[in-house]
Amino acid sequence: MTTTATTTAGTTTGEAAATTGTTATSATSATSAMTTEPRRGVSVRTRITAAVALLVTVALAGAGLIVYFVESRSLTESTQREVEQELDEFVALQKTGDFASVRDLLSGFLERNVPDEDELLVGWVGDGRIVRFPDDPLVRDQRFLAAAAPLVTDGGTAYLDTDRGEVRITSQPVTQGDQRGALLVVTFLDEERGELLRTMRTYALVAVIAAVLVTATAAWQSGRLLRPLRSLRTATESTSATDLSRRLPERGNDDITALTRTVNGMLDRLEHAFAGQRQFLDDAGHELRTPLTILRGHLELLDPHDPVEVAETRALLLDEVDRMARLVGDLILLAKSDRPDFLSPATTDIADLLAAVVTKARALGERDWVLALGEDLPADLVLDAQRITQALLALADNAVKHTGPGTRIEIGAGLSGGGTGTTLRCWVHDAGPGVAPADRERIFQRFGRAAVPEGDEGFGLGLSIVAAIAEAHGGRAYADPAPGTGARFVVEVPAVRPDPNDPEELPWPAS
Repeated sequence: MTTTATTTAGTTTGEAAATTGTTATSATSATSAMTTEPRRGVSVRTRITAAVALLVTVALAGAGLIVYFVESRSLTESTQREVEQELDEFVALQKTGDFASVRDLLSGFLERNVPDEDELLVGWVGDGRIVRFPDDPLVRDQRFLAAAAPLVTDGGTAYLDTDRGEVRITSQPVTQGDQRGALLVVTFLDEERGELLRTMRTYALVAVIAAVLVTATAAWQSGRLLRPLRSLRTATESTSATDLSRRLPERGNDDITALTRTVNGMLDRLEHAFAGQRQFLDDAGHELRTPLTILRGHLELLDPHDPVEVAETRALLLDEVDRMARLVGDLILLAKSDRPDFLSPATTDIADLLAAVVTKARALGERDWVLALGEDLPADLVLDAQRITQALLALADNAVKHTGPGTRIEIGAGLSGGGTGTTLRCWVHDAGPGVAPADRERIFQRFGRAAVPEGDEGFGLGLSIVAAIAEAHGGRAYADPAPGTGARFVVEVPAVRPDPNDPEELPWPAS
C-alpha cells in the first residue's frame, strides 16, 4: 500500500509541477509581452517642455508687442510735443512785432532756431517763395509742394510718403497786412521709427535666445525631475511575481522622493505578501501531500467486497479527513490574520478574561493550573478577547503536551512599561523540559517544530497562530527564558485604552 501510494503521489506531484511550470511560463510570457509593448503618445517630458516653450514664447511676444505699441505711442507724442514747441516759439516771436514782412519774420525765426536731426523748418511766403533751413531737396519735390499748399492758408497737419519714408507736415499760418505765409514743420518719421524698429529687432533676438535657453533648461530640469518616474516605470516593468526585490533610489526631499518612498514601501509590502503567499502554498502543499497520499493509497487497494476492510479503511480515512480539515482551518486562520477584519476589539476586563481562560484550560488536562495576576490590572483595555483567549488556550494546550499529570502550569498577566509605551504581557509558564535557545524563534514559524512529544499529531501551526494574533494586535509573541525550569511563552500587546472623548471609537494601532 505505501509503495503504490507514494508512486501515485509522485505522479500527481509531477503533474502539478508541470502545470505550475506551464502557468509560470505563461505568466512570464504575459509579463514580457506587457514590458515590450511600445509606448504610445507623447512623453510627459516633451509635453512639459512644449508647454514651457509655448508659454515663454507667448509671454515674450506679448511683452514685445506691448513695448512696441507703448513706445510707438510715446514716439508719436514726443514728435507732437517737439512740433508744438517749434510752433509756440514761432507764435511768441510773431507777437514781438519787430519784423517788417512775413519773409523777415520767417527768416528771423529760422535764424534763431536749429531744428532736430529729423526735422526740417520751411517758411512759405505768398505764392510759394520759400525760405528753409536746412537746405533739403524735399522742398523741390512736387508732391511736397502739392501737399503743403492747402496747409498754408488753412493750417493743420498732413502726412506724405516720400523717397525718404513717411513725413509729417504741420503748418502755422501767418498774415501781416496784405502778406500771408506759413511756417511748416516737417518731421521725418521713419528716422525715429527706425530706431524703434532696431530696438525691437534687438529685443526679438534676445527674446529668441532667452526662449531657447528657458526651453532647454525646462527640458533638462523636467528630465531630471521625471527621472525617478522613469525609474519607477522601469522597476514596475521588471517587477514580477518571481522578483520583487528591486527598489528605487531615494534622493532629495521633494514630492517625487516622497512618491519614490511610497512605492518602495508598497514593493516591500508586496514582496512580503508574495513571500508569505508562496510560503503558505509550499507549506500547505507539503503538509497536504501525506494525507492525500494515504487516502489515495487506501482507496486504490480497498477491497469493496470485504466488510471488515471497508470499515477499517473508512475509520482511517475519516481520521485523515479530520486532520486535513483541521490543517485547512489553521491555514485559513493564518491567511486571515493580515486582514483588517481579523480582530474585533472591544473594552475588556483583563482579570475576568484570564480567569475564564484558566477555567477553560482545566479541561485540557489534569494539571496544577495557577492564575497569576499583576497588581492594578485595568478593566478597560481595548483588545479582541476571543483572539487573546484563543492564543492563550493554544499555549496552554502546548504546555499540556509537554508536561505530565499534576505538573504546575501558570497562566498570568501584568503590565510593563509606562505612559504611551505601556504593554500588556500575558504568559503561560509550564514546568516542562523547556525550549532550546536555537528553537525559540523557529517554533513560531509555520510548521516550525522543536522536540515533538510522543502522540502529538499537530502540524506545527499552533504557535504561528499565536504569533499572528499578537502581531494583529500590534504586539509580538515569544518564548521568554523562564526563571527556573520549564518554558514560558509570552503574548505582549499594547495596552490600548478607549478614547474618553468618543466612547464609540476604539483606537487600535494595527488598524
